[in-house]
Amino acid sequence: MINKILIANRGEIACRIIKTAKKMKIKTVAVYSDADRSAEHVNLADEAVYLGGSAASESYLRADLIIKACKEKKCDALHPGYGFLSENAQFAELLQKEGITFIGPSKSAIASMGDKIESKKIAKAAGVNTVPGHIGIIDNEDEAIKIANEIGYPVMIKASAGGGGKGMRIAFSKDQVAESFERATSEAISSFGDKRIFIEKFITEPRHIEIQILADNFGNIIHLGERECSIQRRNQKVIEEAPSPFLDKKTRNEMGKQAIKLALEVGYSSAGTVEFIVDKNKNFYFLEMNTRLQVEHPVTELVTGIDLVEQMINVATGKKLEIKQEDVRLNGSAIESRIYAENPYKNFLPSIGRLTKYDPPKEKKHDDGTLTRNDTGVKEGDEISMFYDPMIAKLCSWGQTREISIKRMESALDNFLLEGIDHNIPFLSAILANKRFKSGDLCTSFIQEEYNEGFNGVSPSVEEEWSLASLIVAYHVTETIKDNENFKEISDEWEIRLKYNSMLSDDSILRFKTELIGNEQNQIKIKPLPNKIVTGIIDDFITISLEKDFSKKLVSANIQLFDTAKSETTYPKKIQCRISYKDPNLYLSYRGTLISTTVLPKHVAKQMQHMKPMKVVDKSNLLICPMPGKLIKVLVKENDVVEDGQALCVIEAMKMENTLIAPKKCKISKINFKENDTLSVDQVIMEFLFN
Repeated sequence: MINKILIANRGEIACRIIKTAKKMKIKTVAVYSDADRSAEHVNLADEAVYLGGSAASESYLRADLIIKACKEKKCDALHPGYGFLSENAQFAELLQKEGITFIGPSKSAIASMGDKIESKKIAKAAGVNTVPGHIGIIDNEDEAIKIANEIGYPVMIKASAGGGGKGMRIAFSKDQVAESFERATSEAISSFGDKRIFIEKFITEPRHIEIQILADNFGNIIHLGERECSIQRRNQKVIEEAPSPFLDKKTRNEMGKQAIKLALEVGYSSAGTVEFIVDKNKNFYFLEMNTRLQVEHPVTELVTGIDLVEQMINVATGKKLEIKQEDVRLNGSAIESRIYAENPYKNFLPSIGRLTKYDPPKEKKHDDGTLTRNDTGVKEGDEISMFYDPMIAKLCSWGQTREISIKRMESALDNFLLEGIDHNIPFLSAILANKRFKSGDLCTSFIQEEYNEGFNGVSPSVEEEWSLASLIVAYHVTETIKDNENFKEISDEWEIRLKYNSMLSDDSILRFKTELIGNEQNQIKIKPLPNKIVTGIIDDFITISLEKDFSKKLVSANIQLFDTAKSETTYPKKIQCRISYKDPNLYLSYRGTLISTTVLPKHVAKQMQHMKPMKVVDKSNLLICPMPGKLIKVLVKENDVVEDGQALCVIEAMKMENTLIAPKKCKISKINFKENDTLSVDQVIMEFLFN
C-alpha cells in the first residue's frame, strides 16, 4: 500500500504525476531547487522539501538529499519522472536498501537497458532487429573516425548513458566525426556524468517510432501501440502523434512482439518504451529502451484511455496487470506539440526570462467531440531558468481522425498566449500547416529538409496576404473609432505595409478604401485598390465582421474572397491572427508567420517617400552572445585567421551545447571572455577584422 509519494523531478512531469496521485488519493511530496522555490509543482504537492542550488548537480541529481527527504517526510515510494535520476540503477538500489519503493523497473533492468551499448548487445542476443554499428566503448577521436569509416557514412554518434538528444550527433564525413565526437562526449559528461560513446549506422529517410509497453512483476507484458516521433530537431522531439500515419497493423504487431520479447529478456516491469528506427520499406531496427515514463506518453493515454502513471503505481504496489493485450484499442488520433522557450527565427536559441503572460487554451472536451490537453509546469510570472530543459508545456489534441486532430491542434496553438520570452509556437503552427506533414510523409530529417535555411516564417498566399491586410485595416479603423469619439464617420483610403520577418527584402504594400456601417464598431466595408501585388481580387466593397478577444490578443475576421481559379466570390472566409502593438507598428502572428505592419492614411503614406531611411549599425565584425549561458569552450586565439563557418566557441544553455561559427573568413582581433565565464544576451564575445 502506498500512502505518500515523493516526486524526484520538476516541471510538467512532476505536475503530471501529482495529478494522478491526487486522483488515487495518495499524498505527494515535491522537491525543489533555488530556481524552483515558487514553481507550480511545489504549489500542487501536499508537501515540499528544499534540496539545494539551482544547478541539477546541486539539487535534482543529489540522490543523498532526495533519499533524506523521503525519510524525513515518511514517504512509502518515489516516482522519478523522466531525466535526472530516473534511469540511474544505483539510485534505485539505494532506495531499495532504505525500504522505499521505486516506481519504475528493477535496478537490473535499468542497468541493462539504460546503457545503450549493453542494451544493443542484449537486444541482438534476444533476436531483436538491431542497427549495424560498433557496440563497444570508443576512447578517442582517431578510433571514432576509424570505426565510422568501417561502418560507412552517415553515422550516429551517441552517448551510452544518453537521452533527450543530449550527447547525440550525426556525422556525414571524417571531419564531422572528430568535432561530433568531442561535442557528444562533452555533453554526455555534463548531462550524465558518463563519457562513453558508441557509433552506429545512420539509416537514411528514417522514421522514429516507439512502442509503449506495460509490464507487472508476474511476467505479464503488453504493448499499447506506437508513437510517431519523427518530427525532431537536433534529435530532440518536437511533435509526436499516436498512432503513426505510416504503420500498418501487421508491422505494428511485429514491432510490439519484439518490444515484449526484449522486455521479457531483462525481466522488465512498470511502463517503458522501446524505440525503433523504421525505414521507408517498414524494416525496423532497435534503437534504445527508455526505462521510465516517456515525455510523449500523453498521446498514448489519449488514444488508449489508459493512465500510465496510475498503472506504474499499481505495479509498484505489487498488483497484476488487469489489462490484457486483446483489451488494447487504439481509438482516434492524438498529437503532442512541445512548446519550448526558444527563438525559432534565430536558429532556435534558448530563451530565458519571465513569463509576463501565460494563458494556454482550456483543457476540455469540445462540442465537436475533440479534446485539448495541456501538460505544463509553469504559470504566469514564473522565471524560465537557464539551468533546466526549455520545455514550457506539452500541448495535446485528440480527434477521431488525424485530420481532425490536426485542426484541433492548430486552433489550440492559435489560442496559446505566451509573452515575456521567445517561444516556438509560430514554428509548431507552420509544421501543422505544412502539406507534407498533413500527408504523413515524415522522417527524422523533416525539419532539416523543409527548413534547411532556417525558419523565417511561411510566406502567405496572395489570398492570405490580402485577407490579413484587410483584417489589419479593419481592425485599425474600428479601434480608431472606439478610441476617438469625435470620428463619427470615416471614409478614406489607407495604405498598409507588411514586412514578413526576414523573408522579403522589400515591404509588401497594399491599399484599401473603407466605409463605415452605421454605428457598428466591429463591422466595416472595405475595398482593395489596384496595385502591382494584388489585382483582380474584389471590384466592389465587401463587409468584414471582426471578432476580438483581447484577453488572448486574438482577432478574427469573416470576409468574402474572390476565387480567381473559379471566377466566383466565396464567402464567408474566416481568418484569425494574434495582434500586438509596439508603437508605431502593429504586429501580427499568423500560422507561423510573423508580420510587422504599418497602417497609414493616404496623405501620410504620400510623405513616406521623403523620409530618410533609418541608420543601421553594422555589427558584422562582432560575435554577439545570442543567449544567456556559460562559455565552456573557446576554440580560437587572438590573431588567428579563421575560415567561413569555422567553429569559434561553445556556449552551454539549458542543458544543450551551442557552437557559434565565423560569419566569413576573418582575423580574430579580440576575445573578451574566457572559458567558464557566464554570458548575458548581446555581450560581445569576440571581434573580427575582415580583409
